[in-house]
Amino acid sequence: MPDTLSPAGIDAGLLNALMTKVSEFGATPMGGVDRPALTDAHAAARNWFRSEMETRGYQVKVDAIGNLFGQIDLAGPGAPLIMVGSHIDSQPLGGRFDGAYGVMAALAAIESFRAWCEATGTKPQCNYAVADWMNEEGARFTPSLLGSSVFSGEYTLDFALSRQDRDGKSVADELKRTGYAGTDTAPEPTAYLEIHIEGGPELEKAGKTIAPFLRHWGALKVKIEVTGEQAHTGPTAMELRKDALLGAAYIMAEVRHLADTAPDTLYTSVARLDISPNSANIVPEKVIMFAELRSPEQAMLDWSEAGLKAALPGLAAKAKVEAEIVSIDRRPAGRFDPRLVRLVEMASDENGYSRMELDTVGGHDAVTIQRRIPSIVFVVPSVDGVIHRYNEYTSPEDLAKGGDVLVGMIRRIDAAGGDLDRAAAANT
Repeated sequence: MPDTLSPAGIDAGLLNALMTKVSEFGATPMGGVDRPALTDAHAAARNWFRSEMETRGYQVKVDAIGNLFGQIDLAGPGAPLIMVGSHIDSQPLGGRFDGAYGVMAALAAIESFRAWCEATGTKPQCNYAVADWMNEEGARFTPSLLGSSVFSGEYTLDFALSRQDRDGKSVADELKRTGYAGTDTAPEPTAYLEIHIEGGPELEKAGKTIAPFLRHWGALKVKIEVTGEQAHTGPTAMELRKDALLGAAYIMAEVRHLADTAPDTLYTSVARLDISPNSANIVPEKVIMFAELRSPEQAMLDWSEAGLKAALPGLAAKAKVEAEIVSIDRRPAGRFDPRLVRLVEMASDENGYSRMELDTVGGHDAVTIQRRIPSIVFVVPSVDGVIHRYNEYTSPEDLAKGGDVLVGMIRRIDAAGGDLDRAAAANT
C-alpha cells in the first residue's frame, strides 16, 4: 500500500512555465505588469488561464461577480472540496508575483498531487478547485477584495457590481465588456489555501523560507470628501482662497501624525487623491481622499478613528473648506485557522524548509474568505521586501519550495478525507 504521506514536491517546471506565461499579460518595460481588474490585459490573462484549466480537464465556472474557478473532481461526487487560489489582477505598474504566484501555484500544486496519486496508485479522497478572485487589489475599483468578499457574504452582489472606476465605468459594465459577467454558482469548498509572496523583509532577514500568517491586521479604509471653492490661482487673493487640496494636505499630515503617535501598532496612509477640476491654474474645489488605518488591535483602530474624526473640523477650518467622512470600510483583525497553520508547519518540516511565524498587515482574499470557511495564507521570501512595485522578485527556487509546501498540505488534507482536525493531528 502506498505511503500517502511521503514527501512529493511540486512540478517546478510547470510552475515556472505558468509564471513565465502569465507575466506576459500587461508586461511593462521595467519588468513588472500593469494588469488592474477588468482591463484588457487582465481579461487576456484570465482567458489564457481559463484555457489552461479547460485543457487539463477542469470544469470552469464564472460567478456573477466575475470570480473565475476551475474545479476537478478527483474523488467523485459528494467528496469534500478543497479550494486553492489567489488573484491575477495587479496594481498599476505592479510586480509579476503578487497574486499571480498564488493562482499559478494552485494549478501546479493540484496537478502535481494528481500526478503523484497516479504514480503511487493513491485514490484521492477530495475534490479540488482553483480560484482567481476578481479585483483583489482594489486598484481600479474600490474597495479591494471585492470578488472574494461577495463569495464570503461580506459584500452584497449589488454593492460590488455598482462600484465605479475614476472614469465612471461600473464593475457590472466591465464584467460584461470583458466576458466575465458569469451566471455559474460558485463552488462550495470546505477549506481555502492561499500561497503568496511575503511583501516584507522578515523572511529574508531571518534567513527563513516559509511563514504561515497567524494573524491579519484590521483596517479602516476611509473615504473623505473635502470641498472648497474653485477659483483662479492668479488673481484670487490668498486670504480668500478655499483650497480643497490644502485642506486635504492638512488631513494627510494628521493621518501620518496618528501613526507617529502609536509606532509599530498603527500603520496609516493616504495613497490616492481624486482632485477636481485638476487644472494647474485652478484652486481645487473638491478632493476625494482614500485613507487607510491598519492595526492588529481593535482598540487602536477605534482610537485612530476617533482621533481622525475629532481633528477633521479644525483641519478643514484651517483651510477654509469643509470635510466629511463619506464612508468607512471596516475590516476587523483576526486569526487564521490554527489547524491550517499547523499544516503549513508540518509540510515545511517534512521538506526540511526553515520557517517562522508572521502576521499580515496587508489584506488577502483569505482574510474575508475565512468568514465562511477555514482559511490560511502562507508566504515565501520577497527580495528586499518589495511588493506593489515593478521590481518585485522571488527566486524560482523559493517559488518552488512554497509549491512543495502547498502540495504537502494538499496531500495531508486529502489523506484525512478533508478532515482538518485529523490532518493537523497526524504525526507523520
